[in-house]
Amino acid sequence: MKKVVLITGASAGMGKETAKLLAQNGYEVYGAARRQERLEDLKAFGVNPIVLDVTKDETITACVKHILAETGGRIDILVNSAGFGSHGAIEDVSINDAKHQLEVNVFGAMRLTQLVLPYMRRNKFGKIVNISSVGGKLAGPLGGWYHASKFALEGLSDSLRNEVKPFGIDVILIEPGAIKSEWSNIAYDNLIKTSGNGAYKDMVSKFANMIKNSDDKSSDPIIIAELIKKAIESKSPKARYAKGYLAKPILFVKKITSDKLMDKILASQIK
Repeated sequence: MKKVVLITGASAGMGKETAKLLAQNGYEVYGAARRQERLEDLKAFGVNPIVLDVTKDETITACVKHILAETGGRIDILVNSAGFGSHGAIEDVSINDAKHQLEVNVFGAMRLTQLVLPYMRRNKFGKIVNISSVGGKLAGPLGGWYHASKFALEGLSDSLRNEVKPFGIDVILIEPGAIKSEWSNIAYDNLIKTSGNGAYKDMVSKFANMIKNSDDKSSDPIIIAELIKKAIESKSPKARYAKGYLAKPILFVKKITSDKLMDKILASQIK
């Protein structure tokens, strides 16, 4: 019997590549996103498109109910890939914008998790894959609320992993480095809009250039899709998997470096 997979953020980037890859490898895939029109091309790969806004509980519950009705009460694998990176100095970012960042990257993912867990427990099988970031382990300037969302996702995943393991459910964190996607453009635009003309404008100018210059070096999202496939097919998956441009070097340096030295390294990157 095909494993049933729900993937959020399936309209672009890592979510889209994961939906295509799993559908082509024997999974029953539901690809979810806010914009129906951006999911239509996934049908050619055997993906079932479904509308979902992770900030609206009514669409979250409707999405899960629809899939459960079609599959006889099964969602075997949940991939929480929906997310974005809103950048700007903490002083400048409005609390409303900060809340929206957390709604998308944290609360939406956890609400979906709450809804699928009873069925995974009943079936004594489940895989929950949360897309974090190297930014969930290392926080730099001008991305405080984004980092807060990913740090939160890391902590929640660690707690959840230990809660659900006795029921045959695995919780897996994916920590990408720089990946080609819409993320950098959104981060850049938000950064300029939020902090490009205030007290932090000099830092913003240098940081924005760093974002733009890293685009050519970023890894293709297919490598994260392949990593997710590897993780969910493992009989004993690791708690964390990291891949993508600079992911492993960054995490290694963070592990062995003091906070003071890391601050100096980060400052050197935006001179």
